[in-house]
Amino acid sequence: MKLYKQPDDLVAVVGAGAMGTGISQVALLAGHRVLLLTRRAESSRRGREEIENRILRLVDKGRLGKEEALAALDRLTTSEELPEAASAGLVIESVHEDMAAKSALLADIEKHVGEEVVIATNTSSLSVTALAAGLENPARFAGLHFFNPAPLMALVEVVSAPSTAERTTRFLRRTAERWGKTPVLSADLPGFIVNRVARPFYGEALRTREQRAASPATIDAVLTGSGGFAMGPCALMDLIGHDVNEAVTRGVWSAFHHDARFAPSLVQRKLVEAGYLGRKAGRGFYDHGPGAARPAPDTRAPVSVPPPRLVRLHGDAGPAGGLVDVLVAAGIPVERVTAAAGSALDGMFELPDGTLLRLTDGRTADRHARRTERPVVLFDLSLDFATSSRTALAVSGGASDASRDAAVGLFQLLGKDVSTVDDIPGLLVFRTVAMLVNIALDAVADGLASAPDVDTAMRLGTNYPLGPVAWGERIGLPSVLALLENLDDEHRDGHYRPSPALRRGALRTGPLAA
Repeated sequence: MKLYKQPDDLVAVVGAGAMGTGISQVALLAGHRVLLLTRRAESSRRGREEIENRILRLVDKGRLGKEEALAALDRLTTSEELPEAASAGLVIESVHEDMAAKSALLADIEKHVGEEVVIATNTSSLSVTALAAGLENPARFAGLHFFNPAPLMALVEVVSAPSTAERTTRFLRRTAERWGKTPVLSADLPGFIVNRVARPFYGEALRTREQRAASPATIDAVLTGSGGFAMGPCALMDLIGHDVNEAVTRGVWSAFHHDARFAPSLVQRKLVEAGYLGRKAGRGFYDHGPGAARPAPDTRAPVSVPPPRLVRLHGDAGPAGGLVDVLVAAGIPVERVTAAAGSALDGMFELPDGTLLRLTDGRTADRHARRTERPVVLFDLSLDFATSSRTALAVSGGASDASRDAAVGLFQLLGKDVSTVDDIPGLLVFRTVAMLVNIALDAVADGLASAPDVDTAMRLGTNYPLGPVAWGERIGLPSVLALLENLDDEHRDGHYRPSPALRRGALRTGPLAA
């Protein structure tokens, strides 16, 4: 068996778009000679200029020494002649996402390189298996999915088709590590890791807009201030571009035979049809025109209420256990009261005026109010109840203003901004996180990737505060399952159906919450 050549001397990158030039920059700064291949001399010239400008900007910012930068640029050559890739140890194809164009190009590349050369595609959405099928030697071919911008993003998905040899995967993983990247291994299933597992982050925000339950600014503020996400989903979709985001969603939805969990949104379809594509169009959920002000989230005005003399906790707070510590740290005593199994009061915090507070469990505040015959205010999940800056509340229909203000005032006393939203089951953060956990566990069970690689991919590829598998373990899989079962019962459209992997995990980790 022939050993693969090492790409220490020459890496060939085919395509001089944003990804091709970015990958070239990464390889150059890792010490390689790089051959940037394009079909036209003008594309080669623009590609070289782009790489030069980026590297020299690093010098201007003090991130790279001038001698190191000039040495890297000396290692860059461009060409329009594909046969010049013959001496490379690695060829990375990075042209536009078109199956026919990529297939033809890859077959052409294979004709000009030896059997010891590894060939990779930087596709973010196309089937690596289908691309491999057109090659004479598919064993040395795999996906090498960099994230944009490649020089800044640490994550690389190494995507194996059934025909990919294990040594090819090892070669590409070691190469990515030598380039200072963090590789994760993914099977060739729709969306790979990040684009599959991330769908609920966008999807739940879009469903909230369909329900007209909260404004985009409020959704974003709650997901960042309470959920700990670096950017809210509406702002992120505006950044990505709604046409791009919707296309990925439709691709995953179609590939999974119109699975309701990945269904595209009518809200986003209308944005695309209107040309409101986000920042690049000057308008999306937000107005991105010159001088446009970002709308403020819905935030309750300060409520003047004295600290409760005592808060009673009936039963177990479950994932809201951190709130108990915050109350005690604020000088508010918490008395624990035993609740019978299945009691309507189980998991409820009771304020002195009789108002009941509960972490959302996928049932509405109105449903809890009917069961308890008391006013109920639901609060949303926080990544960390001690450090979160905001919470979302939903108030049962029969609750008085005094009950609402008692709940709002309590959270304000704890230093939180408060957004009240419509009485939607699962509120905003918890249902989003629960769906991320659900899809992530499903992906692991499908053999897409290991749980550690899924978590690494989602932290580095999307900047989530926690990987979804780890997040599910922190919340408790029984609580995640209970919330999704309640949401599934509420909607009955299959969107929230729990995966078998979640059900198995919940059974292993403990009894279901009441």
